[in-house]
Amino acid sequence: MLLAVTLEAEASAVIDQLNALGRPSFEDVGHERARAGFEEMPPAGEFVEIATTEDRTVPGPDGNDIAVRIYRPGEGAATADDSGTLGCLVYFHGGGWVVGSIQTHDRTCRSLTMLAGVVTVSADYRLAPEHRFPAAIDDCCAATQWVVDHAGELGVDPARVAVGGDSAGGNLAAAVALKCRDGAAAGEACSQPALQVLVYPVTDFERNTPSMIANAEGYLLTRSTMTWFDDHYCPPSERSNPYAAPLAVGDPAGAAPALVIVAGHDPLRDEGVAYAHQLADAGVPTTLIEYPGQFHGFFGMTRFLSQAREAQELTASILRRELAPAG
Repeated sequence: MLLAVTLEAEASAVIDQLNALGRPSFEDVGHERARAGFEEMPPAGEFVEIATTEDRTVPGPDGNDIAVRIYRPGEGAATADDSGTLGCLVYFHGGGWVVGSIQTHDRTCRSLTMLAGVVTVSADYRLAPEHRFPAAIDDCCAATQWVVDHAGELGVDPARVAVGGDSAGGNLAAAVALKCRDGAAAGEACSQPALQVLVYPVTDFERNTPSMIANAEGYLLTRSTMTWFDDHYCPPSERSNPYAAPLAVGDPAGAAPALVIVAGHDPLRDEGVAYAHQLADAGVPTTLIEYPGQFHGFFGMTRFLSQAREAQELTASILRRELAPAG
């Protein structure tokens, strides 16, 4: 049941400003213009200085290259052991599997790198509709395994690697955790992550949940846009595949511990909550945090929302705990 909670004051001001712009919807302009427009949006996150960034490409699963950006925190990072080896977060950006990139989520990755004291590796997986399911999840598994395989080069502990993402990126992080749990065929499997960070994740293709109906319009992500994303990414025949819809797994026992963050005025709220409960019921250590007065997309808006900063700090605290050196 949805709580009758109004938008938090800062969130209401941001939503009013965004709605006043009268921008066309993604479905009205098509995926190419939607991508360009998403890239051109002014950053909503604060810029955080970090020690270094490095852009490079790593091998993909289908002969493709995957662009990654590697973020390093300063000396004395919280997750460094006595040798200076760090924990790592492999991050997958949101954008409905259709829009978004390393660049659109650069400020979120910078912030989490410094707050958590981890190396962050942001992966630019292939986008739909040119590359439909399972291309994105295959790329994310490949990027995660590359981090594990090159842990020494990166200065990270292969046993202390987390996966995470927001929205569609949260979907991909959950799918990576399941695929690793399942021990998929050689060349597809990823080493089991130490934590999965799921920020308002897509976990299902059901578009008639109470939160989807209640928040169908007016809160940045709409029901019609979500359906448009679905149709671009995943054919109906695959929508019960748990690597596309993690909630369909039924029994996620043995998956990595999870942090799930949801927003009250988000069409995706109910499926995020449902997946958190499914994980917990299966014995997976799970922390569910809800921001009742927030909307989809708030996590990265640290320039405007104090609760975005709070959510990032909370995420970082759990990353520090779960990726702390042994002993």
